[in-house]
Amino acid sequence: MKKLLVLDHDAVQAIVLNALETINEERDADDKLVVTPRTRLFGTDAELDSLALVSVIVDVEEAVSSAAGRPIALTDDRAMSREVSPFTDVQALTAYVVELLSDPA
Repeated sequence: MKKLLVLDHDAVQAIVLNALETINEERDADDKLVVTPRTRLFGTDAELDSLALVSVIVDVEEAVSSAAGRPIALTDDRAMSREVSPFTDVQALTAYVVELLSDPA
């Protein structure tokens, strides 16, 4: 039986921040995101358009799934039914991923 890697908050946050840096690589120098744990991803004052947000979500899903050794889906009913979106900012997304990883596989 394969042992699953436990990703802590800092490891998950690093994955999310890395996904944002990947978006920055595709942007012009004057259009770069300021990448911090408070970077807004969705909603009022969001730094990303919808296409960039989808790209970040896919990158995070793939990286977390690979590191954890099990699939993870960020855009399921659980995420969509929340009063406050888990995609609001880096901190919210990180907390949501950690929460999902704490559930038994």
